[in-house]
Amino acid sequence: MQEETVKAIYQVTQAIEAEVGKVIIGKNDVVRKVLMSILAGGHVLLDDVPGVGKTSLAVALGKTLGLEYNRIQCTPDVLPSDIVGFSVFNKEKDAFTYMPGVINNTNLLLADEINRTSSRTQAALLEAMEEHQVTVDGITHALPDPFIVIATENQVGAAGTQMLPHAQMDRFLVRLTLGYPDKESEIRVVQGRQSEDPYAGLRKIADLSLVKAMQKATLMVTIKDSLVGYIVDLIEASRSSQSTELGISPRGSIAVSHMAKASALMHGRDFVNEEDIRDVFCDVCSHRIILTQKARAAGTQTKDVLERILESVIPPYAV
Repeated sequence: MQEETVKAIYQVTQAIEAEVGKVIIGKNDVVRKVLMSILAGGHVLLDDVPGVGKTSLAVALGKTLGLEYNRIQCTPDVLPSDIVGFSVFNKEKDAFTYMPGVINNTNLLLADEINRTSSRTQAALLEAMEEHQVTVDGITHALPDPFIVIATENQVGAAGTQMLPHAQMDRFLVRLTLGYPDKESEIRVVQGRQSEDPYAGLRKIADLSLVKAMQKATLMVTIKDSLVGYIVDLIEASRSSQSTELGISPRGSIAVSHMAKASALMHGRDFVNEEDIRDVFCDVCSHRIILTQKARAAGTQTKDVLERILESVIPPYAV
């Protein structure tokens, strides 16, 4: 990859981070990793308590990236047809006509509180997220390129919610948590909401063609065989851990490599190093393992298991 291309992408991503940072204050690491996910062409699950800025982050990114953006508020009465569309009979044509759903003609979809809708409606997103297409009445309809889902969920007030099945969780490239802001950041948040729309001043930094070009460049980032082996060693360690009932799948290995490439590019490099892998490993894999009952009873968290794996697996340079 040409040095000028890498430098240009680095500058653009820095500008996007700074622009989104006007709305999402004090959460630069989360903003950066969501942007990494978009460069890697993956979907994002924001899992946190209400009111910490999950929806605001998705809206700010949609405006800043210049992508076709849409939002669906997931409630128990949302139907699969609301998402993927449906067919109606057209008397004039004596045939059925496809009526697009919310995900058609959309590059960036915010599925807000995805765990509050039914299992059937959640499943309607499976094909779209994996295949970038939807099938209605036996007819397949392609989705725009790129197509990225940013879904939010929270575990507070869990009555009436539907947990995402593991197969669907695995479709998300990363699961991220914003957490509460520190005092100084929260003061700035409150001050910024007193007299103006926080989104009004956001500039469009990129557009569809630029985002697609950056995604293509991400795939071209170099990763050495030794580092691929390091990723696989980490993944295999999750399968052999005494704390896990289900380890990380090969899809997880691929996800770590793609996210590490995006990390490298956003640091101004066209090659992956060990720190890129270590930086993204927990975020990519925290939702891909299932702990044993014994580990859960002991209060073990998935992050604890993944951090122990990072400490125990020897990186290539140390061999």
